[in-house]
Amino acid sequence: MKLPEIAKLGHVALVTPDLDKSLWFFRDVIGLEVTEEKNGTIYLRAWGEWEHHSLSLTAGDRGYVDHIAWRTKRPEDVEGFAELLEKAGTEVKWIDAGVEAGQGRAIRFKLPSQHSFEIYYDIEKPKAEEGRRSVLKNQTYKAWSRGISPRRFDHVNIATSMDVGDIIDYLGQQLGFKLREYVKYDRKSIVAGWMSVTSLVHDIAVISRPQAKTPNQLHHISYWLDNAQDMLRAADILSEEGIKFVGPGKHGVSQAIYLYVKDPGSGCRVELFSGSYLIFEPDWEPVEWAEEDHAIGNTYWGETVSDKELNKSTIEA
Repeated sequence: MKLPEIAKLGHVALVTPDLDKSLWFFRDVIGLEVTEEKNGTIYLRAWGEWEHHSLSLTAGDRGYVDHIAWRTKRPEDVEGFAELLEKAGTEVKWIDAGVEAGQGRAIRFKLPSQHSFEIYYDIEKPKAEEGRRSVLKNQTYKAWSRGISPRRFDHVNIATSMDVGDIIDYLGQQLGFKLREYVKYDRKSIVAGWMSVTSLVHDIAVISRPQAKTPNQLHHISYWLDNAQDMLRAADILSEEGIKFVGPGKHGVSQAIYLYVKDPGSGCRVELFSGSYLIFEPDWEPVEWAEEDHAIGNTYWGETVSDKELNKSTIEA
């Protein structure tokens, strides 16, 4: 019997106290496409994405993430993960097909940090409507129709007050994520780790936030832009809208060009992301960064993303 495998990051379900403002931000400023609105939830995706959605927005009394979802490689892997997780002592809840628009039967469970994850396989891939559809058969929507216009969803970064090493171990042992880069202070404790199931440097990152009010915080979600020029265009668009942001800059860890901006409706931080590198080596050795490497690892060049700035606006996940 093959062990179940995760294929990719799927979507994030975001709850917001100001649905109109969050919709304006993600649709008109970021430039995502709305695929469906059902039972009060709005589903969106980027122009290069095929799945029904990479983000959903639902009104609530505060901003938080309901769940982070991952797609498996095979239909039977959903059941496989349910069995493995239950054997490991994780409580698993089944979600019927259709509860989340466009999605088949899925499971939800919590990490030891109480971050809520969902695992699914079956998902609709609706075609874009006439007028929004690209003439390219290998592309869903016309690019540059509105806003910043990212190509795809890239990764999530979760924060926790727990031991980051414990969460990294759980993600590796239970879900098959591979550690790609990490930061270790005093040569003892891991304070941040970047992990993936794909060739990306990270599909998920885990960082330490000892003073967080809860152990299940979201640091940011990230959308991919094709190149550095797109990042400069994004900065212009945000400036025209009067929205403050941090960056552009380049991280040493992941070698990515970044820009951080916050959804004014939910408080969710969004990283616009480009550059970086891909990992194809099957025997990749995780790259270690020490405390003395912090300045280069965090900000190789560009506007410095200070700890104070990063801590300012995490939301619960």
